[in-house]
Amino acid sequence: MTSIRKLSLVAALVALPIAGRAEATLEETSKAIAAMKKADPGLSKFFDKAAGYAVFPDIGKGGFIVGGAGGSGYLFEGGKAIGKTTMAQATIGAQVGGQTYYEAIFFETKDALAAFKKGEWTMAAQASAVAIKSGASADAKYADGVAVFTLTKAGAMAEASVGGQKFTYTPLGAKKK
Repeated sequence: MTSIRKLSLVAALVALPIAGRAEATLEETSKAIAAMKKADPGLSKFFDKAAGYAVFPDIGKGGFIVGGAGGSGYLFEGGKAIGKTTMAQATIGAQVGGQTYYEAIFFETKDALAAFKKGEWTMAAQASAVAIKSGASADAKYADGVAVFTLTKAGAMAEASVGGQKFTYTPLGAKKK
């Protein structure tokens, strides 16, 4: 089997469980928010002051040279859920393992939030997430109007890879595209 075929097979095996994940519920999303605030109470300032935020309660990630991640969640504005969102990620590089985690993306301004609401928003490989632990949010800052936090739920992943995340957004009550 050629190297390209092997990599394609690995990518497909990684993507299958991610693609089959159930859509997040508001209850799961509320529990994720509570878990993130418990892990770092300082995150409350981001939840309280952001123009909006997206929360993903169960992102699954895995990889071996080629990797992927995905999950669904909700977008909030003024503390209220206004729509559903999905995240898909592809990576390549030195990586092995699998994990599940929470992810919260905070939008500092209404313009940054409006860009996300357009429905085809991407986050470059250079964007870095702050791993949530007690006090981690104290020094966290927005970069280009966005701050990202993650909290590992289970598993372990060792990686030095590059990739990017792509997001979709559908207002509540609207039909998916």
